[in-house]
Amino acid sequence: MKKSKLFALAGVTLLAAGTLAACSGGSKSSSSATFSYIYETDPDNLNYLTTGKSATTDLTSNLIDGLLENDKYGNLIPSMAEDWSVSKDGLTYTYKIRKDAKWYTSEGEEYANVKAQDFVTGLKYAVDNKSAALYLVQNSIKGLNDYVSGANKDFSSVGVKAVDDRTVQYTLEKPETFWNSKTTMGILAPVNEEFLKSKGKNFASATDPSSLLYNGPFLLKSLTAKSSIEMAKNTAYWDKDNVHFDAVKLTYFDGQDIDTAVRGFDESGFSRAVLNPNSGGYKKYASKFKDNLVYGLQDSGTFLVGMNIDRQSYNHTSKTTDAQKSSTKKAILNKDFRQALTFAIDRKAYTAQVNGKDGATKLLRSLFVPSDFVQSEGKSFGDMVTEKLADKEEWKGVNFKDGQDSLYNPEKAKAEFAKAKEALQAEGVEFPIHLDMPVDQTATSKVQRVQSLKQSIENSLGKENVVVDIQQVSQDEANNITYFAENAAQEDWDISNNVGWNPDYQDPSTYLDVINPSKGENTRTYMGYDAGQSKEAVAAVGLDEYEQLITDAGKETANLNTRYEKYAAAQAWLTDSALLIPLNSQYPRPNVQRLVPFSAPYAVSGNKGGVEFKHYKYLEPSKDVVTAKEYEKAKEKWEKERAESNKKAQEELASHVK
Repeated sequence: MKKSKLFALAGVTLLAAGTLAACSGGSKSSSSATFSYIYETDPDNLNYLTTGKSATTDLTSNLIDGLLENDKYGNLIPSMAEDWSVSKDGLTYTYKIRKDAKWYTSEGEEYANVKAQDFVTGLKYAVDNKSAALYLVQNSIKGLNDYVSGANKDFSSVGVKAVDDRTVQYTLEKPETFWNSKTTMGILAPVNEEFLKSKGKNFASATDPSSLLYNGPFLLKSLTAKSSIEMAKNTAYWDKDNVHFDAVKLTYFDGQDIDTAVRGFDESGFSRAVLNPNSGGYKKYASKFKDNLVYGLQDSGTFLVGMNIDRQSYNHTSKTTDAQKSSTKKAILNKDFRQALTFAIDRKAYTAQVNGKDGATKLLRSLFVPSDFVQSEGKSFGDMVTEKLADKEEWKGVNFKDGQDSLYNPEKAKAEFAKAKEALQAEGVEFPIHLDMPVDQTATSKVQRVQSLKQSIENSLGKENVVVDIQQVSQDEANNITYFAENAAQEDWDISNNVGWNPDYQDPSTYLDVINPSKGENTRTYMGYDAGQSKEAVAAVGLDEYEQLITDAGKETANLNTRYEKYAAAQAWLTDSALLIPLNSQYPRPNVQRLVPFSAPYAVSGNKGGVEFKHYKYLEPSKDVVTAKEYEKAKEKWEKERAESNKKAQEELASHVK
């Protein structure tokens, strides 16, 4: 994505995160309908139309509703749109806005009706202000790319229009079976034009709740930097009966005391807490809540190690000579070297730093696109990738399914490194290769993971060959040279694990297109260069071939099976290139909770659901601490109901074709 969801995940640490309703201590039930949680990064604004950062979208997705949203089974259901239809050629989507859709001020006063024109105004504003999420729609909506490029300056010719006050219509350049899943994203959300003009540059200020209008389930009441975020239920909301919490309070968490959440669960009545098996209090709390400890579902977010193929800044480095800088650059451009790093990382030991030995494999992910994200003719996406790599010796025996520890292979790592070293020595490279890796020094769990990664790489390849130099910096510094870097020159690292991605919509392109070397919005955070630049480095690692693969895949709109096969070929190329090393998802984590299991909205993509408690509509408080038996029973019931619900929803799609 943009500065994006990639970033969306990048800013979130795999730490103990507590949620919960302020109430009395121990295992007592909640005494108020307040949902409490923690957050780690302050949003720099509230502009849901232009942001690409999860620090903002995690908040605004509870304040602003788009056309559709997700139910607890992952189906897309009506939100601002009470109904919709698609033309037989798959190019025109028409949405009917509900009569009771309203805009409200931060004080809950009715301001205006939500109208079809608000969606047109929202998109124009997003485009004119260079939304970080523009990539989502620029080549999807008819005529939008010409407007963005300046070839056409008349927005009225773009394929979005208000047919009347209650009907908004989108015309696409080509069919997208996944178009509806994009409507949960902020760039396609509405905005009231009169309010927008009245606020001017002060629209969506992070410090001023009154700088927004609200049409969603909650109203923002206050936001104090590195302190707290507070929301209140919108009691006039059209679907208020499905909002079960009266308030939400998010408290800033700096990552240092990783027992904070479970201590709060035990002593202050938090409704949920994630336990960290490496914390000082883990044994105590795991014993106390032994009948209540559960693991949730694995999410679709992928965390990775990125490779900076064109580093420009060295303000945070252990390198002392230009020769060391040059040697590292040459090594990173060598595919055998990158593959050696891939096989050298003990990913199970890495994830054990937050999930313990028993839960370590539950987080493992071996592909950028999750293995089961889409299916084709009875094959998972991971199965298709395996077939594409069948003729490459390096990948034989590797199982790409989630939860499998098959990438770590010190013998393969040594073999690949031997090939790399011979070639690099011929180029005059000095050994050992020094790899700078930044980390937020205040986040205990992050430091532990980076130390684990350093240990496994150096043990596998030998310190005489590779040394990982950990650069411990402040949280702000870590973000500013990775996640928040505004250009490639600010990406001050050789390898970084401050890289991750949450999918925007349910198609492999939502992952693979974000690193398009010519157009991707996140090339700098993943690989240290701005899209369209660093052409020598891009050519050296063969990214032009990758671009051709994803371009060809994107053109396939008639046959989904063929489309997925083509994207699998692109993922196979990316895997073999080892430019990105997949590590893990963020969840599941061992946790305890006072929340009704599987009551929250669920989604594998977009901004209106997930496996973590970031979307508060539908979520229900539980009177008592949920037992593991109760959770597993609820999970079994949910999975059965979900399969039936998804099937029914799929069958009903035909009724929307007009």
